[in-house]
Amino acid sequence: MSGKEQDYINEAFADNWVVPLGPNVSGFEQDLERFTGGGKKIAAVSAGTAALHLALILAGVERDDEVICQSMTFSASANPVAYQGARPVFVDSEPLTWNMSPDLLEEAIRDRIARTGRKPKAIVVVDLYGMPAQMDRICEIADRYGITLIEDAAEALGSTFCRRECGTFGRFGALSFNGNKMITTSGGGALVCPDEETRRRAVFLATQAREPFPWYEHREIGYNYRMSNICAGIGRGQMHILEEHLAHHRHVHDVYARLFADFPGITLHSNPDDRFRSNYWLCNILIDSTATGFTYEDARVALAAGNIESRPLWKPMHLQPVFADAPSYTDGTSEHLFGRGLCLPAGPWVEDRHLEKIVNVLKSLVK
Repeated sequence: MSGKEQDYINEAFADNWVVPLGPNVSGFEQDLERFTGGGKKIAAVSAGTAALHLALILAGVERDDEVICQSMTFSASANPVAYQGARPVFVDSEPLTWNMSPDLLEEAIRDRIARTGRKPKAIVVVDLYGMPAQMDRICEIADRYGITLIEDAAEALGSTFCRRECGTFGRFGALSFNGNKMITTSGGGALVCPDEETRRRAVFLATQAREPFPWYEHREIGYNYRMSNICAGIGRGQMHILEEHLAHHRHVHDVYARLFADFPGITLHSNPDDRFRSNYWLCNILIDSTATGFTYEDARVALAAGNIESRPLWKPMHLQPVFADAPSYTDGTSEHLFGRGLCLPAGPWVEDRHLEKIVNVLKSLVK
């Protein structure tokens, strides 16, 4: 916490704005618009998942449509496709960024057109763990085929590709302010929109699609997706320390890089080149068990014994039982990453001495 969150919350209580609208909501949206830049407009909503759902609705996704999704991601990237009665089509990762493979993306588009006679309705690309996807190639493919691109930047606030903020590359972008993200509103998210007209449409849908009459009139289905003025107040306070959080996470990555430099069999996930600038929301390693003598599960258990939380990488969506019937275009990359990868602590309370302890635990496992 920055210490300023309580000031905005107190203002909301003093003014009796304890509802899903008010000065903090507008102020937080304006703060985010200044931060992301590029003339994009922001609608603050209840969760990053809500932002993705609204993006799909605004993209015209309907029942029986197909939506191409990155396979290696959290389920919230794909679940909203099912909310719409549409079908996800999963595309594997490429090894540089661990994000959607442009080559497999184009293969999937061509094959879906050949099989179904129509294009997928949208593409959901993810900036996994804060690492930007190959947005130049993915944007070019989406534009060439005329498919709406939605950028799931829930984990990537403050990350940039070619100095452009993640979340602003697609027609729509989704941000998350869940309790474990770069900044938090305790729970919340934001939809990044191309213009003010689209933002107003998103806000209309997010407030139960109530028509402007003295009575309650509804001509289409709406949703209770708007962010509360209290949560937005927390977000406004968090904006004061966003840059500090970004600097800390990048420092943690740099320390890990130094500590793992002489550790055979451990690969730290890092920016592929100077076009990419990850926020390093989570710092992740791949473990070559042949070189180290231990697996990622051995490492996770040993760290847990020392009261250190770690976590396997996301299990790819095309391996999830709930999506067993979904088409997928894979080459084994995400399965390889899932079988070797571990997320390590990187949050605001992690100090250099903690990082040294973490690496020493892993070194103690070497056989």
